Amino acid sequence: MNDQARPRGARRPRPHKPYRRPVKDPVRILAFDALRAVDERDAYANLVLPPLLRAAREKDGFEDRDAALATELVYGTLRRQGTYDAIIAACVDRPLREVDPPVLDVLALGAHQLLGTRIPTHAAVSASVELARVVLGDGRAKFVNAVLRKIARDDLATWIERVAPPYDEDPEDHLAIVHSHPRWVVSALWDALGGPRAGIEELLAADNERPEVTLVARPGRATAEELLERESAEPGRWSPYAVRMTDGGEPGAVDAVREGRAGVQDEGSQLVAIALADAPVEGSDSRWLDGCAGPGGKAALLGALAAERGAALLAAEKQPHRAGLVGRALAGNPGPYQVITADGTRPPWRPGVFDRVLVDVPCSGLGALRRRPEARWRRRPEDMDGFAPLQRALLREALKAVRVGGVVGYATCSPHLAETRIVVDDVLRGRGGDPVEAEWIDARPLMPGVPALGDGPDVQLWPHVHGTDAMYLALLRRTG
Repeated sequence: MNDQARPRGARRPRPHKPYRRPVKDPVRILAFDALRAVDERDAYANLVLPPLLRAAREKDGFEDRDAALATELVYGTLRRQGTYDAIIAACVDRPLREVDPPVLDVLALGAHQLLGTRIPTHAAVSASVELARVVLGDGRAKFVNAVLRKIARDDLATWIERVAPPYDEDPEDHLAIVHSHPRWVVSALWDALGGPRAGIEELLAADNERPEVTLVARPGRATAEELLERESAEPGRWSPYAVRMTDGGEPGAVDAVREGRAGVQDEGSQLVAIALADAPVEGSDSRWLDGCAGPGGKAALLGALAAERGAALLAAEKQPHRAGLVGRALAGNPGPYQVITADGTRPPWRPGVFDRVLVDVPCSGLGALRRRPEARWRRRPEDMDGFAPLQRALLREALKAVRVGGVVGYATCSPHLAETRIVVDDVLRGRGGDPVEAEWIDARPLMPGVPALGDGPDVQLWPHVHGTDAMYLALLRRTG
C-alpha cells in the first residue's frame, strides 16, 4: 500500500530496529565492580582497586589514563555518596531503600560524572546508560536514563541548594549533605574541634580531597635524599623521613619501596612513632614494644629508630594475617626485632619489662576518611561503645608492660573524643579498672615545627591544618 492509499488516520509501520549489543566500557565496568565489592563484601576501595587495575592492564590493555579515570570514578563516588544520594532521592518516585543497590551504584557513578567531573553531559549520560545495559539490562537502563537526565538539568551548586536545608535552620544536616558525611560524624568531628564553627567546614572539605602519597625513608636503610631524587617528589612538611609524591605516582615503582627500605606511610603516623621514640625516659632504653603492630608501618619505623640506639623491638599483633604483614614490613631491619601473634589485652610478656610501648589501638578510623571514604558510611554511633572497652584494656596493659620511668604512647587514627582523651582520662582515673600510676608528658615539643597543636599535653593532628590523617597521641610516663 502506498502513502496515497493509506486509510485516513492509519500510522506508517515503524521499521524494525535490529537489536544493538550494549557497548562495554572496561573503565566504567571496573568502577562498578569496585563499588559492588565495597557494598556487598564490606571491602575497602584501597584494597579492592589495585588488583582490579592490575588485571585490567593485563586483560584490557589499561593505560595510565584509564586507571586514573577508574580511580577517580570510584573514590569520587564514594566520597560524595551522601550528596549524590540526596540528589538521586529528589529524582525518583520511591524511597532509595526500595531501589536495588546495583542500580544505585550506576546512578551514583553517573551523578559523579555529571556533577563532579569535567566529562561532557551527553557523554556522562550515554556512558552510564550503556553501563546499565551491560550490568543491569535494558529495562533498568531506561530508569537510569530518566533519572540521570533529570540530574543533568542543574549543576552541583544548584542541586545542593535544593536538597540541603539552610545552615541557619539545621547546621549539622546542612553540612552533612553539602560535604557528604553522616550527620552523627559531623556532630562528633565538630565536638572534637570545639568552638562554634571552629574549622568544621574546612575539615569536612579536606576529608573529600585526594590525599598525597607520602613515603617514609626507614632510618639506616634509606634516606629522604635518596627518595627526593625521583621527579615530582618533595620533602615532607614535618617528618625528617617523609617524602611526598606530588604527582600521585605509583609507590611500587620506587626502588627503595620495592626493596622494603622505604614504605608508604602518612606523615601523621610517622610523627606519632618519632614522638614516642624521642620522649625522655628515665634509666635504660633497650626494650621497645609495639603492642598493636598491624599492618606494620609504625613498627617498621620504630624498629629502625630502635636499631639506631641499640634497642630491640617486639612487635605484637593479634590477627595472624596482620602479623604476617608486620613481619614483611620489618624484614631487613638493621637491628634486633621479633614479631609475635599475641593479644595485647592478654599479653604473654611479663609486666614492667619495656622502656617504651606504643599502642595504636583499633578505632573507628574517622581520622582517615580521605583514604577510606567508605568508612564514614559503614560506621554507626553505637560502634564507639564497642571500641571503648578494648581501647581501655589495651592502654591499661600497655601501662603495666612498661617499667617505672618508661613511656607509653596511646595513639588512634580518630579524633572522636570517645576514642581519645576520654579513654586516657578514664584509665588514669581508674574508671572501669584499677587506677594506674602515670603522668602526662607534653607531646607538643616532640613534634618540633608542627603548628597548631592545641593546649596539650596530648596532640591531635588534622587533615585541614597539618595535611595529615587526624592522628591522636597521648604520651604517659609510668610513675609507680
